[in-house]
Amino acid sequence: MAERDELVKDLREYALHQGSLTTLGVALPPGIEPAQAAPQQARASNAAAAPKEKEEGLRAAREWIGDCQRCRLAGGRKTIVFGQGSAGARLMFLGEAPGADEDEQGLAFVGRAGQLLTDIIEKGLKMRRADVFIANVLKCRPPQNRNPEADEILSCQPFLERQIDVIQPKVIVGLGKFAGQWLLKTAEPISRIRGRLGEYKGIKVMPTYHPAFLLRNPAAKKEVWEDMKVVQALLREGQA
Repeated sequence: MAERDELVKDLREYALHQGSLTTLGVALPPGIEPAQAAPQQARASNAAAAPKEKEEGLRAAREWIGDCQRCRLAGGRKTIVFGQGSAGARLMFLGEAPGADEDEQGLAFVGRAGQLLTDIIEKGLKMRRADVFIANVLKCRPPQNRNPEADEILSCQPFLERQIDVIQPKVIVGLGKFAGQWLLKTAEPISRIRGRLGEYKGIKVMPTYHPAFLLRNPAAKKEVWEDMKVVQALLREGQA
């Protein structure tokens, strides 16, 4: 009986999320539009929205998440790590999932990998960390930092899509395998897609190695720097 009840619960949650991705099914809170149903014109309007409107959009997205119980990760997390940074960011970094430090503080990329990401942003790109937006594919920490599972990614997907739709960055950097694969909708390994410029809903995407990988493989920093030079060039376009 317990297994059947759990299966019914999982199926119900799956149906709710599928409904939230379309104009049919579950009604969304005020101010939230279905991520996949949003027309191109609406996304263009979001890109030109005032910073205050974008901040309100992100607040609405966070309220939509609530005290999320949509997947098994809810039982082991301490905090939901929504992400942080500028709502009007032209550059967004997307990682895999929160780690122990992030779960403790409720902020994305605050551990050793986060410190290295800060160096990439501030020393490499010559930008303030506060001026970019940093988030993860998953909003909750997987046990023992294991890899995200498909149903967990699916559960978080509407929230991530909404974040991107609100912020409308010019460039998204996918950090590591899961972020790169999600953005480019591919199953290829990060070693194959790293440095391959792509697009997500018209936004330029640069997959590169995760800072945690760089901590274990410092020699790969050279390749990441090559990727960041491309990101710099993309951000300069139309700014002169």
